[in-house]
Amino acid sequence: MISVDLARRLRDAGLKWEPQAGDHFIIPDRDMDDDVFVVSTMVVDVHDFPSGRVIGFNGTVEWALDSIEKEKVLWLPTEAQLRERLGGTFSQLVRQDGRYIVVLDVDGREVTREADRADEAYGRALLYLATGT
Repeated sequence: MISVDLARRLRDAGLKWEPQAGDHFIIPDRDMDDDVFVVSTMVVDVHDFPSGRVIGFNGTVEWALDSIEKEKVLWLPTEAQLRERLGGTFSQLVRQDGRYIVVLDVDGREVTREADRADEAYGRALLYLATGT
């Protein structure tokens, strides 16, 4: 799973998220950054209300949080979700000297981003597409 810092940077760069079953997220800035939740039709669900979308916690009687607005949680996209967002710019993933390198084709120009883990490399590549850095 990508780091919270990278997830924040992607969100701040404009990465949009429509919650779906299987998505991972945290509730930041409430001393819960280490608690990863998963959207599920059994426990955590997305509800549409006239006031906006909320993430509902069903069957968690031991916890007082019934729901939280989507905008108050931080999505932690998976490696596959990040790769999918790269779309046609994604060329390849290379492992070299223990690091992962994502190679993009941006208007005929090769751009690379690397990290210790593949998901972080994908995230950095997506951040490049969103911000140019």
